[in-house]
Amino acid sequence: MVQHQVVYDLQDPRWIKNKEQVTPAGGQVILTFDDGPSRQLPRILDVLQEKGVPAIFFWQSRLLYEGRPWRRVLAEGHQIGAHTHRHRNLVKLDKKEQERQIKLNVETVARVTGEEVRYFRPPFGRYNEDTLEVLKSFNLLPVMWEISSFDWEPEKTPDDIICNVCDHLQDGSIILLHELKNTVAALPELIDEIRAQGYEFVGGLEH
Repeated sequence: MVQHQVVYDLQDPRWIKNKEQVTPAGGQVILTFDDGPSRQLPRILDVLQEKGVPAIFFWQSRLLYEGRPWRRVLAEGHQIGAHTHRHRNLVKLDKKEQERQIKLNVETVARVTGEEVRYFRPPFGRYNEDTLEVLKSFNLLPVMWEISSFDWEPEKTPDDIICNVCDHLQDGSIILLHELKNTVAALPELIDEIRAQGYEFVGGLEH
């Protein structure tokens, strides 16, 4: 039976939204990028490398193949998390299909990169109890976000993206971004503004 109830609850304590839920995070924040690996990835990596910033990338496995610069992602100190195989809304799937989407995602990332996947973020931020049971069976940490940049909204300018993030920063904030052109345009100044507020960047939830 498919569970149709949509849950978009950033208050649910079972989902990690701030690094301090896992380890102390005084003065630290985390940049995360969803929906890749995309054609914008090299440009994002260029900015992160120039600024010396690590990040977590939540990837769809259907987009992951040898031509994507996944080796560079790992070599430059970033982490790769799971984001299902085809970016399906999980609450519209039964438990068996959720498990298939997540299992294929995790196994593909591990096979291609040789790295174990530790983190998972659901497409659209939507999940149900079946999702949490599947994640537990794969020993995946369920990760949401504390701050959304709203960078996927076409009317948002780079300045809008920067304000959406920087007006809400606090210790341990996990920041939601996407592999989009608009995000690339905002990223250098966004990083500078976050640092100007006294925060440093870390690329993972655990020590």
